[in-house]
Amino acid sequence: MLIPLGIVGIAVVAMAGWAAYVSRKVEEAVPPDGSFADVPGAQLHFLDLRPDDEKGPPIVMIHGLMGQMRNFSHSLAGRLARDHRVILIDRPGWGYSKLTGPRPGIAGQAEMIAALIEQLGLEKPLLVGHSMGGAVSLALALAHPELVRGIALIAPYTQPVDRPPEVFKGLVVPKGLRGPIAWTVAVPIGVRTGKAKGAMAFAPDPVPADFGTRGGGMLTVRPSAFLQGSFEIGIAKAEMERQAPRYGEIKVPVAILYGRQDALLDPALHGTKTAEAIPGATIELIDGGHMLPVAYPAETEAWLRRVLAS
Repeated sequence: MLIPLGIVGIAVVAMAGWAAYVSRKVEEAVPPDGSFADVPGAQLHFLDLRPDDEKGPPIVMIHGLMGQMRNFSHSLAGRLARDHRVILIDRPGWGYSKLTGPRPGIAGQAEMIAALIEQLGLEKPLLVGHSMGGAVSLALALAHPELVRGIALIAPYTQPVDRPPEVFKGLVVPKGLRGPIAWTVAVPIGVRTGKAKGAMAFAPDPVPADFGTRGGGMLTVRPSAFLQGSFEIGIAKAEMERQAPRYGEIKVPVAILYGRQDALLDPALHGTKTAEAIPGATIELIDGGHMLPVAYPAETEAWLRRVLAS
């Protein structure tokens, strides 16, 4: 039996309205934390943590796919901000960073973050990238080595892969369907499967009870997160196919940290292989999964401090 178009239209409008309502409630629970800066193509949301007595170089932190700055502020950033200036950035299109131009790929996001580093007058910060933030960090090191003293990559995405991790397969959507799905079924699906997907991202480590709010996890159910996530999954392989062959050109120090039990990305492919391709790069493996900044903050801090000292 055919469903009248009017009923379909009413259902679509109702779902879009509910998606907007959920987004508002999520944003009330997880509001912006920092300030905003205009760069070409985006308005970036960033949090600037400055201790009274800065004893070391500044640190800039870039989160991964389906994340935002609270992935770092949950457990890790405060430890480092005791004696370092720490800047957390919502990547373009994520968290509360808004796009004012076309959606940027990995290299385009690196340009925007480079512009923010210059705008803030940061003196050669250490660039820390987690997961997809690692890919952006590598792109920035290739394009603007003069801006950073080095890059520290935590469970980074660095090499092209044919299929995305299982937790992200729902983002594999044709370009023309992304908008309609984002504003209809994506939000109820995200609400229903959020806990299970969080468990997959953290595995084998437990998800902190407060990760939805303090860690920013709730923001992933908004239509904007689906749109940006689907876009990045769609362009990731092609961008890595262009970027990975250039790793031998990187001139700044690179250090990589990976969890041996990472269930999202292969430590051998994205960690060891990449370290071998970059002159002088180092890699360290610890027991743990993909979300090291949240699940293993003490170990991640200790590694970062060793990187800074070296």
